[in-house]
Amino acid sequence: MENLLKTLKEQNLKLGSVESMTGGLFASEVTSVSGASQVFKGALITYTAEEKIKLAKVSKDTIEEYGVVSDEVAIEMAEGGLKALDVDVCVSVTGNAGPTCEPGGKPVGEIHIAVATKKKVNSFEISLTGPRNDIRSMCVKKMVEFISLSLKDEA
Repeated sequence: MENLLKTLKEQNLKLGSVESMTGGLFASEVTSVSGASQVFKGALITYTAEEKIKLAKVSKDTIEEYGVVSDEVAIEMAEGGLKALDVDVCVSVTGNAGPTCEPGGKPVGEIHIAVATKKKVNSFEISLTGPRNDIRSMCVKKMVEFISLSLKDEA
């Protein structure tokens, strides 16, 4: 996390997040680092579909067509967060951390992460296994990794 924040500071970029299944864990990890306020502006916690629509401006039609656990929703969450938080980089996450799966829902461990910048959006689908909170913690590590990859992709 420290390396990511250092890179953002060096590039004079502001970071935000829109989190669903992590429930603010990413923001908590970021803000546990001294000096994070120099680059991290804030987070939207959009745990329900209603909040994804209201706060991150995810289209209801997108949710109905693809479901909340999808690349399409993760992308719209990241794009919505980029605007709502007025940041240069916004990471979003939606997925199923378990322990159960809703009927017709996505399997436990299916995670969708998107990173939006002012130039483009990258999305990533990953599958993680383990207990609920282990999946959430692993997901935060992946979010950091994917932000770093997206920044290198733009350089």
